[in-house]
Amino acid sequence: MQRVAIVTGGASGIGKAVVEQYIRDGIAVVIADVNDEAGELLAAVLRAHNGKAFYVHCDVSLPEDNHRLVDTAMDQFGRLDYAVNNAGIAGEPNPTGSYSLEGWNKVISINLSGVFYGMHAQIPAMLKSGSGSIVNVSSILGAVAFAAAPAYVTAKHGMVGLTKAAALDHSAQGIRVNAVGPGFIDTPLISSIMDDPAMGSVITSLHPIGRIGRPEEVAEAICFLTSERASFITGAYIPVDGGYLAR
Repeated sequence: MQRVAIVTGGASGIGKAVVEQYIRDGIAVVIADVNDEAGELLAAVLRAHNGKAFYVHCDVSLPEDNHRLVDTAMDQFGRLDYAVNNAGIAGEPNPTGSYSLEGWNKVISINLSGVFYGMHAQIPAMLKSGSGSIVNVSSILGAVAFAAAPAYVTAKHGMVGLTKAAALDHSAQGIRVNAVGPGFIDTPLISSIMDDPAMGSVITSLHPIGRIGRPEEVAEAICFLTSERASFITGAYIPVDGGYLAR
């Protein structure tokens, strides 16, 4: 029986690395993103190499898009086994007292509410399949703070709490829910920061391992957590951070 996965934010960065690892593992993948060109291209390339991949436009801040995404997975592949809620944005760089209300609402709607909406659609489908595994992509900022990022920090902390709550609610039904906490990873999300040599040096220095991470390194942890190899792990928050939180 072929397993089926959904990956939000799957057209680039960590999400793309997860999609590619799933395909190598023989898992069918529904790629969700708002970048239609990149998503369609990735799905086409994977299909050309005999992978089972399908792209769906999905704005995770909309409950109806999350339900349509899950419906598409069920229509295309007949089941849902794994979900990786990875889509997210960085938000504006402003301190709490001057952070815009519009910016706050946008970050929370995508980075936190979007994860709830995703699981709200994914869990019933997994129950129909008999079991399932969800990984929510939080951040090191789900455990500590960072200056001028109140919305992002709040959303990522909230995601860890939501992960634990969902794990308690559904573990007895055969659904595991975990979170990973990536450090700074070489993705488009932080490219503008790392392009500044001074800032890039500071960010790198915060990781005792001596560099920022690669998307595939986070993907390995995510794919492990969704797999049966992690069958006794649920409600966990696992940093993948080059030692950032050990400082």
